[in-house]
Amino acid sequence: MTAPIQLNDPSLWRTEGYLNGAWTKGSATTTFAVTNPGTGEIISGDGLPDMTLADTQQAIEHAEEAFKSWKKTTEYERAAILTTLFKLMKEHAEDLAQIITVENGKPLADARGEIAYGASFLDWFAAEAVRNYGDVIPSAIKGVQNIVVKQPIGVCGIITPWNFPNAMVTRKVGAAIAAGCTVVLKAPPETPYSVLAMVELAERAGVPKGVINCVLTDKNVQEVGRELCTSPKVHKISFTGSTRVGKILMEQSSSTLKKMSMELGGNAPLIVFDDADLEKAVAGTIISKFRLSGQTCVCANRIFVQDNVYDAFAEKLAAAVKAFKVGNGATEGTTHGPLIHAAAVNKVQSHVEDAKAKGAKVLLGGAKVDGPGFFFQPTVLTEVPRCAVDEDETFGPLAALYKFKTEDEVVERANEAAVGLAGYFFSENISRINRVSAALEVGMVGVNTGLISQASIPFGGVQQSGFGREGSKYGLAEYQNIKLVASSL
Repeated sequence: MTAPIQLNDPSLWRTEGYLNGAWTKGSATTTFAVTNPGTGEIISGDGLPDMTLADTQQAIEHAEEAFKSWKKTTEYERAAILTTLFKLMKEHAEDLAQIITVENGKPLADARGEIAYGASFLDWFAAEAVRNYGDVIPSAIKGVQNIVVKQPIGVCGIITPWNFPNAMVTRKVGAAIAAGCTVVLKAPPETPYSVLAMVELAERAGVPKGVINCVLTDKNVQEVGRELCTSPKVHKISFTGSTRVGKILMEQSSSTLKKMSMELGGNAPLIVFDDADLEKAVAGTIISKFRLSGQTCVCANRIFVQDNVYDAFAEKLAAAVKAFKVGNGATEGTTHGPLIHAAAVNKVQSHVEDAKAKGAKVLLGGAKVDGPGFFFQPTVLTEVPRCAVDEDETFGPLAALYKFKTEDEVVERANEAAVGLAGYFFSENISRINRVSAALEVGMVGVNTGLISQASIPFGGVQQSGFGREGSKYGLAEYQNIKLVASSL
């Protein structure tokens, strides 16, 4: 199928699933379409194969067979393949960014940033693979030596989201490959082309057949996910998505007691104290709240501002947001693109209307954007009372500003959410920085910054934001078993 966009390498535009080193429609008898959220138009008329339970079972069998030899490769061999894949990503960065923009909608500048971010995980895990050290533990038994080794866990079911269709693949698959695992990857139906482009590059990088398998589906997503979770041949599930779906997958996986990494929903607090540098706080809020038009799991959702700087902060934030250029991500100069689909737009609208009905004031925006595509005006609300935003992640360009008086009060409010992925605050007081960093019940804290994601840091949350970590040395450990070898000398 011809790519609907201009690519330097059109062969990166793949339109089939990938099983055991071959591009295939599998047993699919129907197709599904992908929509460009910036235009509302279907990207490709012929669609993609809606693969089935049988295809998923085949993918698992291929991964299981490939694991027998792949697990025996050295860390240096795996590192070399990841390094080659990293170089291929850099060579094809512009094409990969173009693919993201057409199916995800994010502005090209952001898409290029995601490719650089995604590539950094391959670079990181290539280096981390050869630092896969074990331990020698002193023995309490005379004449016995204790050695701890790390081994790949086996076949991994990997389910990635649409909001970072490239980086979430590299973050998960890079760690799995480095550890010596094999993969069955379920691509998100909203953004499958980015995943397929990475599979194509992985093949070129020398990943052996069966080590990476990719299943495409839309209508059969529930039975495909269930098979990954219940199959005894799959030993690990890595999922990024909503808390609701995460709970379903966790329940299904309990039948085989799989190891799991769950990066689930958030409701991130962002706190601006009266001793903050307001310029820095506004800049950090823009990055945290409005990146990808608010569609990231670590977006600030509840913005708490101390009462005596509230008006000044709101004015500065609104002025910065007013300068945004909203539009199709492929259009030159666009700073903020569409939401992923109409349902996402409607959710933002419902949150705005709920807050307004309870007394919030619209300082900027507050409405859908007329015309093609799925757009909502970047919005700033003031005088926000308790409302739907407190209970539910908006996942859109809505900055809801709550007023608070004391540190104790705002920490308590920040910790009310059942989810604890990320939290942010701005203060120039070192004692407060230490206190609040310790007090926030989240997996990651940004202090005087709205940007925390890096390949080298452990990414993940607490409570109903899930468990396990991605990236960093901790992310590699998620794909490994720890084995003790106690030997008589």
